[in-house]
Amino acid sequence: MKLGRPILFGAVVAIAFLVYTTHRFGGSPGQWVHRAPLEVTEAAAPQNFDAEEQNNIAVYKRVSPAVVNITSTAVAFDFFYGAVPQEGQGSGFVIDKEGHILTNYHVVANARQVEVTLSNKKKYKAQVIGLDRSHDLAVIKIEAPSLQPAVLGDSSQLQVGQKVYAIGNPFGLNGTMTRGIVSSIRSVREPEGGFIDEAIQTDAPINPGNSGGPLLNSRGDVIGINTMIASNVGQSAGIGFAIPVNAAKAVLNDLVTYGRVRRPSLGIRPLPIGPELADELGLAADYGLLIMQVVPGGAADQAGLRGGNERAYLGNTPIMVGGDLIVAINGERVEDAQDLAHAMNNLKAGDTATVTVWRGKKKVDVKVALQEVRADRRA
Repeated sequence: MKLGRPILFGAVVAIAFLVYTTHRFGGSPGQWVHRAPLEVTEAAAPQNFDAEEQNNIAVYKRVSPAVVNITSTAVAFDFFYGAVPQEGQGSGFVIDKEGHILTNYHVVANARQVEVTLSNKKKYKAQVIGLDRSHDLAVIKIEAPSLQPAVLGDSSQLQVGQKVYAIGNPFGLNGTMTRGIVSSIRSVREPEGGFIDEAIQTDAPINPGNSGGPLLNSRGDVIGINTMIASNVGQSAGIGFAIPVNAAKAVLNDLVTYGRVRRPSLGIRPLPIGPELADELGLAADYGLLIMQVVPGGAADQAGLRGGNERAYLGNTPIMVGGDLIVAINGERVEDAQDLAHAMNNLKAGDTATVTVWRGKKKVDVKVALQEVRADRRA
């Protein structure tokens, strides 16, 4: 009985305290602290896109289903000559419903296995169909249903300042789009020593993984194949380069049909001519390529073009003079070896080219059936 009274007294005190505090603060203990309601500013209506944004969105929706992620697996060897698989990533784009995909040579070079991931995340094993190392181009193929090909445009009329888009998979991030302009159109040397004739320079951000992806005009047509960047840190510094799509279109049939490009050759050994040398040699034009030698049995030889017949010296270098002076091919002016390479890039083995030459003081047009270039031929 003595023990029960203190317990009862404590219970009464506790109940009284609870009743007092509840009425004193107007609610449960959890309501003692009062906060003002959160106020945020919300948009009055769904966003309306301006004309430029609408075009950006339309280009992405139209082209992104054609852009693929390419994973290639090659085999390297460690210090102890043990085989070590190495994985690389790049981009590409579907060019027909049969599953042919255009990408860069360096994306799939030396690959033992190539896997393609479509925009719908489905993966397919790919077969390498054709390789063109000199132009950094490759065609691979997958077997997949309902493919949506990209539209190949025309790169011959590009203008510095026009808007361009790049879609690809930089750093393995699937299906990203960046935007910029054509910064320049010029020839550039690739890391492995080759030249890209009339390369498209752009400030659209291009990063590792974008290689092989499409460069697009404002209609969503492919005008180039993104291939490399100029950067000291290996990431975009606003100077990216793309192979013009016309150079790719010129070799696609060979890549698919023969697995290689039948590079055309005139079969000559040329000497670039400038005003000073032309004056010394008494030539009829102060520019062009002087044919020092024609390859026996080559295209130029069979067409009747003439090489030099008299030895001379250019400094300490022996040259042959007296041959035909090439000044144009198919009506396009030829001043140096780069012009000749540009002309050959627009042709293929088996084509007939009209070569305009000065033979002495007489201008002559000669039809030349171009042959496939061989390792032992110069041009």
